[in-house]
Amino acid sequence: MGEVSADAVTLDMLREARETVRSSPLGVIDTPMIAWSQTTLPLSISCNIHIKLENMQRTGSFKIRGVANQFARRPAGGRFVTMSAGNYGKSFAYALKHFGSKGKVVMPETAPENRSILIQEDNMTFLHSYNDLDLIAGHASLGMEVLEVMPEPDVVVVCCGGGGLLAGVAAAIKLSGCSETKIYGVEPEGACTMYKSLIEKKPVGMDSKSIASGLAPPFAGRLPYELCQRYVEGIVLVSDEEIEAAVSTLYRSGLVVEPSGSAAFAAIVNNKIPELEGKDVVCILTGGNIGKAELMNFQD
Repeated sequence: MGEVSADAVTLDMLREARETVRSSPLGVIDTPMIAWSQTTLPLSISCNIHIKLENMQRTGSFKIRGVANQFARRPAGGRFVTMSAGNYGKSFAYALKHFGSKGKVVMPETAPENRSILIQEDNMTFLHSYNDLDLIAGHASLGMEVLEVMPEPDVVVVCCGGGGLLAGVAAAIKLSGCSETKIYGVEPEGACTMYKSLIEKKPVGMDSKSIASGLAPPFAGRLPYELCQRYVEGIVLVSDEEIEAAVSTLYRSGLVVEPSGSAAFAAIVNNKIPELEGKDVVCILTGGNIGKAELMNFQD
């Protein structure tokens, strides 16, 4: 897909993508959104928080939403390639199998320069795991679902890696008329590309390192950056130790959530999000793909 700007993302486009995702043969589900007060999770702030459970989504994470919209807008029977070692790769492979398409999920040692060589050699269409208009529009369906349960949230907290989910959710909420809603992204301290990008006013990269590997891409996406700059209140940072504790706390309350999926929760319980007192708040848990052995490492 060619270079596009944030102006290309319109409410009509996101509504169309919402219907595409909802009717996708990949079986994307409307995940539950439950009140924090209906769980045993600790909370030191007096506010009305709802938790969006994308850890229960098909393939175990929100990524299937963007993949569903990407594949719907590509020719049937195409040959595709992507770079991912995590949840996007899992959803991408699931879509390939469902549609009977040919494709590869690769993790090159040097990126992104290798991308063009790989595509030319194999005659494949490259699908980006976060810097892609169709993907972001698909992820925006999550924001639309949030508004069906809480039409006018005061605050929405979303994890941020390359920024595709944060950009999509923020655009969906703001373009739907919730101009007063404050949307915060959450990144690990050791992998804060979007945080640095908003400071430097351009997409930047870094040597990202975090226990939340799904939130540690080498650079922020250009289109996600533009959308975050336009619609996001700010980015807050959490430590790996805070993420580890969040995984453990969620598990003890019956919720299996991977480190990357726990970042928004970690930000809330560690009081990183300002002015939540008395507010209607949404916390998105983005994925539950964590192995038993890894999960046990987080327990006290």
